Amino acid sequence: MEPTTLNFQPTTFITSAPDIRQLPADDGVEIAFAGRSNAGKSSALNTLTRQRNLARTSKTPGRTQLINVFEVLPGKRLIDLPGYGYAKVPLAVKEKWQRALSEYLEKRDSLRGLVILMDIRHPYRDVDQELLHWATASDIPVLVLLTKADKLKPGARKTTLLQAREAALVFGGDVTVEMFSSLTKIGLPQVEAKLSEWLMTDAS
Repeated sequence: MEPTTLNFQPTTFITSAPDIRQLPADDGVEIAFAGRSNAGKSSALNTLTRQRNLARTSKTPGRTQLINVFEVLPGKRLIDLPGYGYAKVPLAVKEKWQRALSEYLEKRDSLRGLVILMDIRHPYRDVDQELLHWATASDIPVLVLLTKADKLKPGARKTTLLQAREAALVFGGDVTVEMFSSLTKIGLPQVEAKLSEWLMTDAS
């Protein structure tokens, strides 16, 4: 019997690709990480894998311009998608990222789950909501991660989490909401459990 929670520490970087044509073969199981620029995607991936520099973090929003592929186990991958919603990049660059993002989400058969990261202080921005509507309409399960949870006091964290869970009901579908902090590891066990469940899904 397989363990309920995978060990994410051996995760390795495989490749960066500007579009889906340059990604590994579309088989196995993939979980994609998406979110506004500076929502903490790279930090979350580093925390999950206990590796300081697996995903490159930057104080500059909009750093992730490519689709980054990480392998947890053979045929089981984590995908770091380009950040969205950052205004201070040329329109042509922004459109290219958005194209890569949409194309991946619409055409990648091995996608089994989507992690949408949102700053706990600013959840459910317009693009976050669009992505949630798309995922639930496409029958893709979603884990909403309210990142930077350490920025709020415990009472405010709990209130925000409950409000965010209630707001998620509007989208229907399979949506789980958890809070997360790369700094204090709040929510890490819940993230590991959910991702393990998705990754151990039959890839057929």
